[in-house]
Amino acid sequence: MKNRKRFFILIIVGILFWQCSASRHLASSTTIRIKGSDTMIILAELWAEEYMKANPGISVYAEGGGTATGIEALIKGDIDICTASRPVNPSEARRLVERQGYLGISFLVAKDALSIYLHPQNPVRNLTMTQVREIFTGTITSWKEAGGNDAEIVLFSRSPNSGTYLYFQEHVLEEQPYSPTIKTMPGTEAITQAVAENPNAIGYGGIAYGQNLVHCKINGVAPTEQNVRNDSYPTSRYLYFYTIKEPSGNVKKFIDWVQSKDGQAAVKKIGYVPLREVR
Repeated sequence: MKNRKRFFILIIVGILFWQCSASRHLASSTTIRIKGSDTMIILAELWAEEYMKANPGISVYAEGGGTATGIEALIKGDIDICTASRPVNPSEARRLVERQGYLGISFLVAKDALSIYLHPQNPVRNLTMTQVREIFTGTITSWKEAGGNDAEIVLFSRSPNSGTYLYFQEHVLEEQPYSPTIKTMPGTEAITQAVAENPNAIGYGGIAYGQNLVHCKINGVAPTEQNVRNDSYPTSRYLYFYTIKEPSGNVKKFIDWVQSKDGQAAVKKIGYVPLREVR
């Protein structure tokens, strides 16, 4: 009798375990987890919102935290898609292979202009790339040296875990260290708020942010959609999705949608540059 009772208990436990496993599998197949670039968070949230409206059975969760944070989550297998404002570096790719057995797959999803933000009261409207470099490395410390007022320049930057921080250091500062006086901010929104509060401030970030600020010309070229699309703006760049391996199922459908006309319309709506012209 005891053996029979134990047998039925085992059956019940087995059924419950199977049901839980099936539920987890169902949840994972209808849930898409995205994490990474703070530059892209407003875009990722809009993609998630619009995709869920069109696909009621799918849940899409988007988080920021920085490109490096997103890549780390991808390496651990905690997310389906990493958003990134820079390419994965060799060290990250090696760790992904060691942990997951795959090199990773990249997808171009939008273009961006790495804008230089200025306060509207700042008379400066154009800087050369050399001036931008010298300002952010601390060689130029007064706006008077860049054609502006006789006032000390106040610098704002992204944090080191940001893909934008690394991209700016590599492509604009030419690997030189940032000025020791620079103030590090947690996200692009924080930078634009700080610049909006100080006429002598300067910061950088995605073109979709800081619509109330001056997006300074670089070498006489403005960060417009046309100039970003034809790469005449000096700091035009791509924005990326990364997955561990070739996506399938709902993750693939979502990425396909992001690269489609509807997904690229969301790119234009948020203020970034679509991969192709969207009317």
